[in-house]
Amino acid sequence: MSLTDEEFAAVFGRFRASAFRLELQRAYLEPSEAATFARWRSGDPQPPTEVPGLTDWYDQIRAHTAAGRTVGRVRVHEEPPTDYQRWERWIGTWNTAAGESIRYMTRARAHEVGLLPAAGNRDWWLFDDTWLVVMTFDDDGRRLTSDIVTDSDTVSQARAWRDLAVHHSTSTPVGADA
Repeated sequence: MSLTDEEFAAVFGRFRASAFRLELQRAYLEPSEAATFARWRSGDPQPPTEVPGLTDWYDQIRAHTAAGRTVGRVRVHEEPPTDYQRWERWIGTWNTAAGESIRYMTRARAHEVGLLPAAGNRDWWLFDDTWLVVMTFDDDGRRLTSDIVTDSDTVSQARAWRDLAVHHSTSTPVGADA
């Protein structure tokens, strides 16, 4: 069963210790980001702290990390990065200031270490090392589904991919416009 956007957002209140995301898309077409991404792309960047949805995200991250929970992600990027990935790198400064750990890996490196193509083309959040929200996207980066997965083999594989991605990634973006 696919989660609605509201249910997807509510998931972040349910984890107790850790949340980790593996990001594999070249771009994301999330309606809540469209205007601020467009402004950045046109050379008129809007500070993320002026975007209500992003401000809510930063507040949520601060609350989780203040409570001792960890939130992190590994972003698999192109070399050179897409415009969207360059925007992610810029906006990531505010994510890390809120307490989120963001690491980067080039797509070529992901192939070298065996993360790709093994991990497929779906993103996911791993919560408390025990359950996932797996997200599918169309070719343009529109999220199509978000499904909770608790199958132990699938979760175990996600933990292994997380460990591999974290081990072979860096806290500093690699490539052009890093």
